[in-house]
Amino acid sequence: MPDLDAIDRKILASLQADGRITMQELADKVGLSVSPCHRRVKLLESRGVITRYTAQVDQKAIGLHVSVFISIKLTRQKEEDLARFARAISKWDEVLECYLMTGNRDYLLRVVAADLAAYESFLKTKLTRLDGIASIESSFALSQVKYSIALPV
Repeated sequence: MPDLDAIDRKILASLQADGRITMQELADKVGLSVSPCHRRVKLLESRGVITRYTAQVDQKAIGLHVSVFISIKLTRQKEEDLARFARAISKWDEVLECYLMTGNRDYLLRVVAADLAAYESFLKTKLTRLDGIASIESSFALSQVKYSIALPV
């Protein structure tokens, strides 16, 4: 990891585990006093290493019981077609993740919905209305084995 020393890595690991940790607690964990620890955090933020602080919300607790992985194949892979697709799906709250892929499919999406009817509505009112889609393949997650947003630092 370029330009990250052991203390930076400890700071990142601690903040990924608890973004609400106080600066005093963080400083104690990484072996610094508060001021140098705060300076390092601010530097990590200004360099774009730390991009934001969020709250993790339990998907099922808010009624989003269905997770769907959707493989999309476009009719053409020209830059303007890729950009048009990316712009469209970026506006949809149901799409949590979208990746441009290598292989047989162009995109892989992770979508959440309350139930099958809600997913069907998303499919019919949004996804299938986009021009340039050759095929859509949906795979439903039966259970989540592992989920983490913490990067290995």
